Amino acid sequence: MAGVGAAAEADAYDALERRIWDGRADAYAASFARLCAHPVPALLDAAGVQAGRAVLDVGTGTGAAAAAGCARGARVTAVDAEPSMLAATRRNAPEAAVHAATLPELPFADGTFDAVVGNFVLNHVGRQGAAVAELRRVLRPGGRLALTVWAQPPLPGQTLLGRAVEAAGAPRPAHLPPAPAALQATGTPEGLTALVAGAGLRDADCRTLRWNHRTSAEDWWAGPAGRVAFIGELLHSQTPEMRAAVKREFERLAEEFRGPDGELALPHAALLVSGRR
Repeated sequence: MAGVGAAAEADAYDALERRIWDGRADAYAASFARLCAHPVPALLDAAGVQAGRAVLDVGTGTGAAAAAGCARGARVTAVDAEPSMLAATRRNAPEAAVHAATLPELPFADGTFDAVVGNFVLNHVGRQGAAVAELRRVLRPGGRLALTVWAQPPLPGQTLLGRAVEAAGAPRPAHLPPAPAALQATGTPEGLTALVAGAGLRDADCRTLRWNHRTSAEDWWAGPAGRVAFIGELLHSQTPEMRAAVKREFERLAEEFRGPDGELALPHAALLVSGRR
């Protein structure tokens, strides 16, 4: 029964992710996309992305990693489950071959790619083990996989919006269940390394990337206000009065991170793992 429960939990999480991200590409591009693009150079380096290599960017989003891979001269294929993200990637990385696909199933033959990268894609996948196994399958022998996920526990800049929700007393809607417990485990170096090694990849290596994301309070609030990601869905589910209360708490708490120039400096941390087939 435990296995059945875990499978149902993963299915529910995947369905929720599809609903949350439906049509959100433009709002994401205007808010959180620049934050998520920060690890891209290190991600491509870890996968050995260079000129002439056949590279898969899985969960491409608005195409930051795909565009960067094309700029290095790689032959990039980019996939995502969300049509609005695919449209954005076609604009941002016109040299890439762009396809619709949803992990853990990819429409490619075994050993198609020299390198596979996924920038914050595992955070949005219920069956993480199956997803990494599928990414290994499409790698050629000797090819490298590199993935990023958000680190746990999160740094203060990552929790700012959640703290505002909590301070305002906003209730969690019933249609937004907690993420599967397995996703929390992969937010640690040990858990993420074990996931990659367990999928049959060799020389698994994980390191932590830390940086201060500089942004304005207005741009950071644009994410939840634009119904982006889980935090945006949670905010959208509140009454207008509660949304206003959350914004007031956000503005109060954001002062902790405001610098002399008026911008926020939000500490973030991500894990970067790589392995070889």
